[in-house]
Amino acid sequence: MSGSAAVPAMRSGRVAWQLTVTLWVGGIWMLHFVLLPALESFGLAPMLTEEIGSFMRPLMVAFAAVCAVLQLVIVWSATGVGWWKDLRGQLLMLVLAASAIFFSARSFTAAVYIELFCYLVVAFAGLILILQPRPDEAGR
Repeated sequence: MSGSAAVPAMRSGRVAWQLTVTLWVGGIWMLHFVLLPALESFGLAPMLTEEIGSFMRPLMVAFAAVCAVLQLVIVWSATGVGWWKDLRGQLLMLVLAASAIFFSARSFTAAVYIELFCYLVVAFAGLILILQPRPDEAGR
């Protein structure tokens, strides 16, 4: 009975993992490396493009943090107590730490470069996370 109940639970974890990693990593990369440069090359005023970026970056970092918490739950359920030894768990903790630093640096007006650095840390940690196998795959 417990073996058959574990199959739908693992399948839902697989779907949740793929969906969250696709949405937050794709969103982070699309915003910074595609959308904002496209708006600049389209001819919008630089101040308007910067205003759009300053509005969208916190939303994407907050969304990444929420998805990282969900993915940490999935990693924890797949690996157990040693989730923090797993590279996926470490990358997700890095995303959460960079997100916390991003939002704490927003209170300082001179911390624009710290915000951008934290944003890029989240983006590249997500890229490395995509290259890792899913927690339910045998190659953990």
